[in-house]
Amino acid sequence: MGKRDELIAQYADDLRTKCGVTPDMDLLTKVTIGCGPSIYNADASTVAGSQKSELETVKESFLMKKLGLPDGPELMQAIDSVIETYGRSERNKYRAVIYYLLTKHFGKERVYG
Repeated sequence: MGKRDELIAQYADDLRTKCGVTPDMDLLTKVTIGCGPSIYNADASTVAGSQKSELETVKESFLMKKLGLPDGPELMQAIDSVIETYGRSERNKYRAVIYYLLTKHFGKERVYG
């Protein structure tokens, strides 16, 4: 099992245990691959849920550019909701898990089709 497969298994475990979500492994794999090399970097692989600049990056780079969503207050509300689901006190909020949850939230799975 390669490093990426180990990370995907870890993300799936976080979705099950911390988020109470049964992951769609095919989608999770595609979202993880879409994150590129950032998943291998300790800092880049996580999202700092309390940093406004980090959340703006998630909104602009992922929700607007990748998923093609128009800007609006519902984007930050969705990010806030996903961080709440993951657990605000959870130290490591993995980017791939956040992106997976946001993809599901907006029903944008076809972006990874």
